[in-house]
Formats: sequence, C-alpha cells, structure tokens
Amino acid sequence: MPSQQEVKWSQLKVGLIVLVSIALLSTLLFLMTSASGLSLFSHKIVVKAYFANSNGLKIGAPVGLEGVTIGEVKTVTLTTDPARKQAPVEVVMKLSPKFHRNLHTDSRVALSTVGVLGDTVVDINSGSAVGPELKTGDELQTLETPNLTDVVKSSEGTIESLNVILAKINNIATNLQNGTGTVGKLINDPTLYNNATATVSQLQILTQDLNSGKGSVGKLIHDDQLYDRLNDTAAKLDNIATALNDGKGTAGKLLKDDSLYNNLNSTLKHANSLLAEADEGKGALGLLTKDPAFARKLDNTVSQLDTLLTNVNSGKGTIGKLATDDTMYSNLNTLLTTSTDLVAAVRKDPKKYLVIRLKIF
Repeated sequence: MPSQQEVKWSQLKVGLIVLVSIALLSTLLFLMTSASGLSLFSHKIVVKAYFANSNGLKIGAPVGLEGVTIGEVKTVTLTTDPARKQAPVEVVMKLSPKFHRNLHTDSRVALSTVGVLGDTVVDINSGSAVGPELKTGDELQTLETPNLTDVVKSSEGTIESLNVILAKINNIATNLQNGTGTVGKLINDPTLYNNATATVSQLQILTQDLNSGKGSVGKLIHDDQLYDRLNDTAAKLDNIATALNDGKGTAGKLLKDDSLYNNLNSTLKHANSLLAEADEGKGALGLLTKDPAFARKLDNTVSQLDTLLTNVNSGKGTIGKLATDDTMYSNLNTLLTTSTDLVAAVRKDPKKYLVIRLKIF
C-alpha cells in the first residue's frame, strides 16, 4: 500500500500535467484566434446585417473581406421587427479591429458558399466603399446573391424548354434516319449520289474536250486565230483612238477642231439674236408672234380653210362634188373603158375606123 507522501506526489504530478495542458491549450487557442484576426484579448467590432434568407448560415461561420477571414458570425436569429419583413434574418458579426481601415459604413455584405455545395459564409465587399470607418453597432447593407436553389428554380423553365427542343431534334434525327422528308431523302436516297457521280463524269468529259480543243468553246480556248483577231482588233481600236486624239478624220476634227465649237457658238448667238428680235416684235418672226392684226388674219384664214374643208366634206361646190360624188368616177371609168375598146377596134381594123371618121365629119 503506497504511503501518504507518494499519494501527494502523484496528485502533484497530475495537477502539474493538467496545468501544463491548460496552458498549452490556451496558447494554441490564442494562436488560432490571432491567426483568424479574433484574439481573445482584443477589442472586437460587432456589426449586424439583415438578409431575406440565411441559406444555412451557422453561428461561428467565417466572415471574409475580399476573401480574407476577418471575423466570425456571432448570432443568426429571426427579428420580429415589422419593418424587416423583406429581410427578417438578423446576422450579428464580430470583426477584427485591425481591419478597421478597410471597413466602411457603405460596405456591402453578401452570403456565399465555399465551392458548389460547401458551407455558407459571409463576404464583405469594400472595393467601392468611401464612407466613414465601421464601428460597433453599425448596420451593413446587404447584397442579395442568388444561391444554388434559386439558380435551379430559375433554370427549371429553361430545362423544360431544352427538353422540348431535344425531343424535336430527336424526331428530326429519326425522320432523317428513316429517309422521311426532303433532307432525309437526300441523305438516304442513292439517286442523289448517282446523279452527282454522273454529273462529275460529264464535267470530266467536258474538261477533256475543252483541253483537246473540241467544240466551240474548245476552239475558242485553243485556236490561235481568235487571239490574233482580238489582237488585230485591239490594234485597230488603238489606231482609231490615236487618230481621234491627233484630230484626224471627221470624228477627230469634231473632238479637236475649235471651228465646230466656234461655229456652234456663233449659231447659238445668232439664234439668241433672232429670238430677242422676235420677242421685241421685229422682223417677220416678230410680227408673227407679236402683231395682233396678223394673228386675226391668221385666225380668219384658218377659219375659212376650216369652212372650205367642211364644205368639201359635205359635197358642196365643185371640189366637194369631185371629192364626194361617185358619178364623175363612174363616167370617167366608162369613158376610159370606151376609149380602151375604141383603141383596140382601131388597131384591129383601121379602115373601118377611117370610114367611121369620114361619116362623122
């Protein structure tokens, strides 16, 4: 049986071990909280924010500033304030004071997840914040971001539409595979391939004929006479253009000789002079355009001519009867017929014609 002194010594050793363990644990806790910016002995900045949904945010979740952990979530509760119906979730956060220069009252706070299906954390964005420094008791404005559930819900309609489109594409692919429709026939019907092969063969034959100089097009390609004729024609056209440019020939003189321009200019001046005199009432043309007496005479003459033509059309007078009466035409036709017969009779028997003439006279 151990003595009392040994028992006390054992108890002392256990106590020392417990004290050393507590010291080590405190030191480790201090180092961990210091690394996260939340020392047990430092003064913390306590702020809050309100969200429409906590998205599974838990107490102790880290709070980050541009991706750097600067604090943790202290509480997540539902507020009973009627003014907070749109955002009833109150989140209280403890922030490290050493980042106070980067925290402002107009900084925005949002909930995000670590990875796709990770834990929910709080992220503070101060990139465009210019307000006063944040202090305990301030409220940060929230920036609602869609979570995975919201994204899935919003994409349900798109997925349904995609399913409908995929079903239609499947039907189209089935029809194409079965040879239904125009495109299906083009894919499955060998007639198109046969026609294409025949067309290629015909094109090869046509190319061979062209290369051999057969046919009209082949002769045009291989016959040197066409080139020579075109070359001669181009040379002649060049000579014509040179002659025109040199003022030779009628066309060249028209292009280069100033006499045509001068004569035309003189003619235009003379015409302008005549028109000016006519406008002033001078000369015969001026009297025609300006003299009212001549205009009256011309009007009377036209009226009389119109009356004369009307009488002619009505058969009045000698000219009218000549123009409209058929009697003169009949008599003239009879006379010409009788004369023709008489001439024929005279030619046939001149003696009889002489006898008749003697009897008449």
